[in-house]
Amino acid sequence: MSHASMLKARRQHQKTKKLLDVAAKQAKRLAKQALAGPAVKKEKVKKEKVKKEKVKTEKVKKVKLTKEELGRQDAKKSSAGAGKKGAS
Repeated sequence: MSHASMLKARRQHQKTKKLLDVAAKQAKRLAKQALAGPAVKKEKVKKEKVKKEKVKTEKVKKVKLTKEELGRQDAKKSSAGAGKKGAS
């Protein structure tokens, strides 16, 4: 018996074994279902949908910064920029 035919025989054997196993499992499952009797379906209970009410939000007006605060921001930006340049 050549190697190829041995492999072919093994594949065929595995295939038939699997088919038998599947058939046995299916028979077992069907027997279990028959033993349990007819399935009773539960009635679905519909939940009422709750509508969410939209809450109006008031828009906040932007306050213009004073010259002093603008100066502080500029100082922060310039110092942060200098720090980045020094790091690279």
